[in-house]
Amino acid sequence: MNPKARTRISAAGLLVTLGIVYGDIGTSPLYVMKTILADNGGLTTASRELITGSISLIFWTVMLLTTLKYVLIALRATNHGEGGIFALYTLVRHRARWLIVPALVGGAALLADGMLTPAVTVTTSIEGLKGIVFHGWQPVHNQADVIVITLVILSALFVIQRFGTRVIGRAFGPIMTIWFTFIGVVGLINTLPDLSILRALNPYYAVSILTSPDNKVGIFILGSVFLATTGAEALYSDVGHVGKVNIDGSWPYVFICLMFNYFGQGVWVMQHATDAQLAKVEDFNPFFEILPGDWRFVGIVLATLAAIIASQALITGSYTLVAEAVRLKLLPRLKINYPTLKHGQIYVPVVNGILWIACLGIVLYFRTSAHMEAAYGLAITVTMLMTTLLLYQYLRLRKVNGALAWLMVLFFGSLETMFFVSSMVKFVHGGYVTAILAGLILLVMYIWYYGNIIRDRDEFGSVYVDLDDYKDQLQALSRDESYPTFATNLVYMAKVRPGHLIKREMIYSILDKRPKRAQAYWFVTVNVTDDPYTAKYDVDMLGTDNVINVQLYLGFRREQRVNVYLRAIVQELIESGELPAQPQKYTMSTGRNVGDFSFVVIQEELSPDTRIHPFDWFIIQQRITLQNWTSSPASWFGLDFADVVVEHVPLILGRRRRPIMRRIRQRKDIPEVDDDEDLTPKK
Repeated sequence: MNPKARTRISAAGLLVTLGIVYGDIGTSPLYVMKTILADNGGLTTASRELITGSISLIFWTVMLLTTLKYVLIALRATNHGEGGIFALYTLVRHRARWLIVPALVGGAALLADGMLTPAVTVTTSIEGLKGIVFHGWQPVHNQADVIVITLVILSALFVIQRFGTRVIGRAFGPIMTIWFTFIGVVGLINTLPDLSILRALNPYYAVSILTSPDNKVGIFILGSVFLATTGAEALYSDVGHVGKVNIDGSWPYVFICLMFNYFGQGVWVMQHATDAQLAKVEDFNPFFEILPGDWRFVGIVLATLAAIIASQALITGSYTLVAEAVRLKLLPRLKINYPTLKHGQIYVPVVNGILWIACLGIVLYFRTSAHMEAAYGLAITVTMLMTTLLLYQYLRLRKVNGALAWLMVLFFGSLETMFFVSSMVKFVHGGYVTAILAGLILLVMYIWYYGNIIRDRDEFGSVYVDLDDYKDQLQALSRDESYPTFATNLVYMAKVRPGHLIKREMIYSILDKRPKRAQAYWFVTVNVTDDPYTAKYDVDMLGTDNVINVQLYLGFRREQRVNVYLRAIVQELIESGELPAQPQKYTMSTGRNVGDFSFVVIQEELSPDTRIHPFDWFIIQQRITLQNWTSSPASWFGLDFADVVVEHVPLILGRRRRPIMRRIRQRKDIPEVDDDEDLTPKK
């Protein structure tokens, strides 16, 4: 959606919002009531008090967490319109260094829990077909068929990611609009026969059911109820795609449709709680049971489409989340592709592969949606708690009254802590899977983040030199015809610090390692800004016409296509007369006045001379390993199709030690050589 459409409400904007934002929370009616009933012993043990209390818990959970916390509060805490835990962190990170902890923990938990969402939603929708015969045709006979169909759908979904989803994405809005209308109408029809269910609007029933004997699991019922609001964090993360005004305008309709469906399921369960035959139905799900006759097939088709859309939204959301973490240097550099010309649509091959394998593994490991639901939601409670901590810092940053800010963090923190504690029972029922996944992601983030800190802190002191001290030599080399021309424009991807300080190996590469003659020497620094879509640059000619310091300022959501940006900068400098023209004698383009480019990327390897704490040494070594496993510097800077030279240099951390050697002055000082070490062949 273009920036103007994100700032004003419109029918088109609302349609797009319905298709992008609400996939996760919109498919929750598929499994929430089913999970609550299963945890309490099934259909026949469902009393009116249990159902009324459960519906009341669902209503007030969605009202307080999704509506109040996220729609009314969190959506105001955006970074130039972008939301999500990492965008929130960029707003408050300068207030305290420890705020990196909730950002890392929350981001890792969100990514881990997201691996379960496609598996549970698609499996649940396909299970609705099991044992159902439509005009003599039975599409699904048993759970094995469900697993196969689920694996095929998920695999197809991940395969098409590399081609972009622009075409199918156009259908998301209309389909989700039909979906919400369908579940709302069906729910309303089932609610009308027994309006006593409206008592659930009274929060008294939500509180009383926690200690009621009708509720066999006590406070742990909150672990199942929480599934109704797991999509709230995704809603916050997606605000940048559609804009706050469109979420404000569409959420009331979505909320009403969801509540109608939950209330309708509640009434239906109360009316059929004594049906012992129905209670024996395998994979009993009140969502599908409230659908009459052939409407059930329609509901299953719509549920499957909604599950696919929810999965697609989560996949693209994971790409965006990872891309933001990479830009903020919380994750290693990864190759990011742009499959379409549409702004913001990205594809991260490594993330796609990991999500694909994880989703298929989860389906094969848990096998049924009931087992997946037992593990679902634990990690997202952690993310919500971390978001609450960051929101408190944001409110203080905006000079909100301290008492109000504390009231917010205490209220939502207490509420989310209750959900976290109640969800801990899920750990032994499969929640350990998402806990392990979150732990692995967090470990990678910690190694990369702390490794960067160690490198910046302990890098050998004399590693930086003043570029001004060498510009005369660079100009002389440029004019020295005794050396062959290396390139017209020689570009170093180098971080030039204030005062024109640059790493020594950059100058060493040009002058000492192999003198590289060029018409112009470029030292390019890429600065990632908190504004997601910044695209600016600054040029410092250093008092010359061919030694140039370029500072690129790119938003954390903008792709780093350095060769494209630099060519445009060179053209602009030539046209302004600041840079001599570079006419080419041999060229396919008539009148071309910009020469060729050669990019040099310096890649560091940990030196044996490094002297730091063993733990720090281990972290920095793992960081370098991650760097070598992930995207190459050329890919990261968008130089895949450019002329790139990669030079390896030693990374020396801590205090450098000189090797101690003593020259032999007399023959008698020559040490004896052990016969076992004498490799001279014996006759």
